[in-house]
Amino acid sequence: MKFKIRKGDTVEVISGRRDDKGKRGEVIRVLPKEARVVVQGVNIRTKHQRQVQAQGRTITPGRVRFEAPIHISNVMLVCPKCGKATRVGISRGEDGKARRVCKKCQALIDE
Repeated sequence: MKFKIRKGDTVEVISGRRDDKGKRGEVIRVLPKEARVVVQGVNIRTKHQRQVQAQGRTITPGRVRFEAPIHISNVMLVCPKCGKATRVGISRGEDGKARRVCKKCQALIDE
């Protein structure tokens, strides 16, 4: 499955937990098999890590905070030109390459 959101894009959370809804952040990772994205500063989880020794190294114990994946349908791309959350269209240039286009202001997202 191919998605219109890529690593490095700025996205806005449009649905989900109350404290995350409306937040904007940069996409750190895209997980296409699970249809999920990891967004910086969104969906923060706390994992209680036990001290573990593996291959001569020791992992320090404590609470680890990390960004958990969020479903791709719960985020919307933010247009770099108009600054609004928008749907993404595809247009072909003269060279035949597909480019992403903002549906609100018709600006190219890939430049």
